[in-house]
Amino acid sequence: QVQLVESGGGLVQPGGSLRLSCAASGFTLDYYAIGWFRQAPGKEREGVSCLSSSGHSTYYADSVKGRFTISRDNAKNTVYLQMNSLKPEDTAVYYCATTAIRYYRANYLPSCRLDSFQGSWGQGTQVTVSS
Repeated sequence: QVQLVESGGGLVQPGGSLRLSCAASGFTLDYYAIGWFRQAPGKEREGVSCLSSSGHSTYYADSVKGRFTISRDNAKNTVYLQMNSLKPEDTAVYYCATTAIRYYRANYLPSCRLDSFQGSWGQGTQVTVSS
């Protein structure tokens, strides 16, 4: 069964850190580019950070540049999102998703938008930044 499972969300104070994990099962992650998306209440889902299947090409939304870092561990079939200096506006449900197209260990990274990541999606993990 093809599945992505996110974990690591929670409640954190402004300025704090969290590390989200996205574990894949039923398929090998290094065949796909992968992205982290988030959706805040009343807002559209947006691309936060994306990573090529090779791990060499990255994208970060302007709102998270310098604070978030995306990485992958192919041996563990897991992708991570390290989130530092968290702000209340980072509060959202965070999802990981893959492309539907295989880009096996490629440096190519499609646009970090929903229409480029129409493969597998996780169920989401809540991140709340509040004092």
